[in-house]
Amino acid sequence: MSASATETSPTAADWTAPQLSTDYLNRHSEALMLLEMVPVDREIVGDLKAWRAVGYFEHFAGSPLRCAGEAMAAYRGLGQREVQSFDALCAAMDRLIYTATALLDEMPAEEDPGLIVDVASLSLRRLIARATAFINANGQGEAAYIDPGAVQADIDAVMAN
Repeated sequence: MSASATETSPTAADWTAPQLSTDYLNRHSEALMLLEMVPVDREIVGDLKAWRAVGYFEHFAGSPLRCAGEAMAAYRGLGQREVQSFDALCAAMDRLIYTATALLDEMPAEEDPGLIVDVASLSLRRLIARATAFINANGQGEAAYIDPGAVQADIDAVMAN
């Protein structure tokens, strides 16, 4: 294919647009991994307590990754509705991690943490999947429309059980 054909093709134009990065979700996946290890080693709750939420933009602002600048540019290029939806989804993941950690920290040593871990892990996996879909769609299309109220209702329902 000639360079001129590549430059004018619609896919070439899309290729140059800044892309969001799923590297940000590694933070939440790390918390999920720690959470799932708690039934085996209760001391991991200390590691969960040390986990801190960081926003998407802040994550990449301090990142040495080559894609960091592009990821921040893509985030800045999102519409207000998309940013609010994504930020609400990330805040829900953060609250879930903090809530599960607090529950596990307060739990007496003789009690089984399995139920809390199972419920929180399932919900966190679902939220990470939603965030992954949003990022992979670069905040466009149906994946961009995340209803924060529905996300919070899902978390509340899971944590109530």
